[in-house]
Amino acid sequence: MNTLTSITSRVLFTVAFVVLIVGVVDWIIRLFGWTFSWVPYEPGRMLTFSAALMIFVAVMLLRQIRDSLKGGSKS
Repeated sequence: MNTLTSITSRVLFTVAFVVLIVGVVDWIIRLFGWTFSWVPYEPGRMLTFSAALMIFVAVMLLRQIRDSLKGGSKS
């Protein structure tokens, strides 16, 4: 279970970081009048998705830390 949580948090963090980069780059190029035609969302919406994923990853990591501290004190 610990390995699954670790892999899931790393994948979600990577996805969130990619969405963040695409959102920031899209916001910057919109200043010049261009846009990514393959992105169906506005840059602000992509930043919101990225923040939600980052919060979820942080909660997963804090839960993993809590479980490891509980397990360490019992042994």
